[in-house]
Amino acid sequence: MPTITIKADKAADPTREALQAEQALTPGGVSLIDGDSLRQRGVSNLADMLRYTPGLWAAGGSTGDSVFLSSRGSNLDATNYDGNGMRMLQDGLPVSAADGNNHNRDVDPMSARYAIVARGANALTYGASTLGGAIDFITPTARDGAPNEVLVGAGSFGERQGRVTLGTVSGAFDGLVTAETRRYDGFRGHQQQERTSLYANGGWQLGDRVSTRVYLSAIDNDQELPGGLTRQQWLDNPRQGSAEAIAGDYQYNVKTWRLANKTVWDIDADSQLTVGLSVENQQLFHPIVYAPPFFSLLIDTEQRTVGSTVRYQRRMGAHDLLVGLNWAQTTVDGGNDSYTPGGARTRFAVVDNKADNLELFVMDRWQFAPNWTLVYGAQAVTTRREVATSNLEGDYDSLNPRVGLIRQLTPDAQLFANISRVYEAPTLYELEDETPGGPPNTLLDAMSGTVFEVGARGQKALGGGNRWNWDLAVYYTKLRNEILSRDDPTAPGTSLSINADDTVHAGVEAQVGGSFAMGHSGRHRLEPLVNLTLNHFRFRNDPLYGNNTLPAAPKLALRAEMIYRHASGFFAGPTLDVVSSRWADFANTYRVDSYTLWGLRAGFTAKDWEVFAEARNLGDKQYVSMFSVRDRAGANDAILTPGAPRSLYVGARLKF
Repeated sequence: MPTITIKADKAADPTREALQAEQALTPGGVSLIDGDSLRQRGVSNLADMLRYTPGLWAAGGSTGDSVFLSSRGSNLDATNYDGNGMRMLQDGLPVSAADGNNHNRDVDPMSARYAIVARGANALTYGASTLGGAIDFITPTARDGAPNEVLVGAGSFGERQGRVTLGTVSGAFDGLVTAETRRYDGFRGHQQQERTSLYANGGWQLGDRVSTRVYLSAIDNDQELPGGLTRQQWLDNPRQGSAEAIAGDYQYNVKTWRLANKTVWDIDADSQLTVGLSVENQQLFHPIVYAPPFFSLLIDTEQRTVGSTVRYQRRMGAHDLLVGLNWAQTTVDGGNDSYTPGGARTRFAVVDNKADNLELFVMDRWQFAPNWTLVYGAQAVTTRREVATSNLEGDYDSLNPRVGLIRQLTPDAQLFANISRVYEAPTLYELEDETPGGPPNTLLDAMSGTVFEVGARGQKALGGGNRWNWDLAVYYTKLRNEILSRDDPTAPGTSLSINADDTVHAGVEAQVGGSFAMGHSGRHRLEPLVNLTLNHFRFRNDPLYGNNTLPAAPKLALRAEMIYRHASGFFAGPTLDVVSSRWADFANTYRVDSYTLWGLRAGFTAKDWEVFAEARNLGDKQYVSMFSVRDRAGANDAILTPGAPRSLYVGARLKF
């Protein structure tokens, strides 16, 4: 008789299965990122991590960690210090401040086992009251199979980093700790960075149905800021630091620690209760404006955030009910100083700000017929802001309903649609900014609107081990009172915030990938991956800006790769970035050019080790990565942040 070989599938991963089920039960754009895949390419910030996530515009900034992040048109004011519009979570607990500032520099993508990105109103599952949605970073644990490992990496412009992870399981207890360090000299003047981090978690099984886990992280991140360049400076020498940044010794130094706990009680086979609490402290030292003898600014503050969440989920026949509550409070103390680099400081403004945020959300997933699921729910938000420097305080309240429909075409393919209300209150930073055109101490209005979305996702086996997958979403949002901040042309470094009457945010988000055998042996495969985002962000009959295009995000962003893989573990292939032109001002008079970048990555993966090399911008293209936004930008405005020139990154991973 012929020999019959039986191969076991890869061990089931309950965490991944739960996240995939969450994705399949959401009638809108949701993406799942596998942290293991990040170890086969250069990843130093969120822009690298989110490279193939549709609907997001993530651009690297002035240092390795600095990222401008926009999801479905959130955060288009492009003020680098105030990254709002996207709720950041770790294991379902908040990393964002209570006012919505997401502080994305304090999230290390390499410390996540998975990340799930819920775009726009699809973040109702997390109760997030933000325009752009939410990202939940799932921490690896020793109990779920995270290996002991060493990661080392190096790259152009003095980049070097290393991580060591050790874990253990002993009866009802498990623990995991990661120590990380990173150094970066930068391709521009005055761009050095030094970061050290510690991440740890420990879990206890308190019986058959109850488990609890404690999370601890500490980050010490010091980075120089090279400042913005004028267009002529960028053309002449994109590697230079601005004279103002060098003279003023611009920096962004943050010391952070965070302690969190999550307890899960499996009440019975159909119901679960989750309770979480987190405490975070950030100390910010931030010299950012130096224009003597007229004005200088050094921000020296301490921010404390307490967050909590309660989630109850119950399955009742054809219904899957979720009830949740999020509460958070952030206080910011300290002050704004005038300064001389390395010398005297004089406080001219005391910072004493506070934000509270309460979100109550209810959602039901009702499978009312075979292959049909109705998803409906609502979110109630009440939040308060107190800004001492502007003598402002006020409350914001809203009820945000949502209804969606999922049609399961096959076990692996579905159509979806939803109509939802989106809502976001202003951050403390936005309220601190001056508001032109109105009386003093006038509160900004919250942003709100209605979004319509349709789409499809799935995968299909083609025989012979071949397969392809797709994820497509099309959305249209009518938005009122969008908060837009722009640099004050009379006082560089000072922003002005306004509410725009009516704006439109619409777009197409698509990701297509696959794996295809070359020949009959199956030892050679091609794996293409394409992420395409088309944006349509505009004012709508604005009295000042008419129907101008909103700045910061491109109309088209395409990221792609074509990877050849051999059964031995070798892989290699080209990468491609195509980004259309963008406006840098609301008046649409200053255009930032489009660009196309080519790259190449390769590596080898074995059972217990892997190595990779990645070359970026092989054509050494001169391009602008991100920029500050103005009302009407002038030719001599120093607003441009150059993108990295030709560069090479290598890394290795050892599991033991």
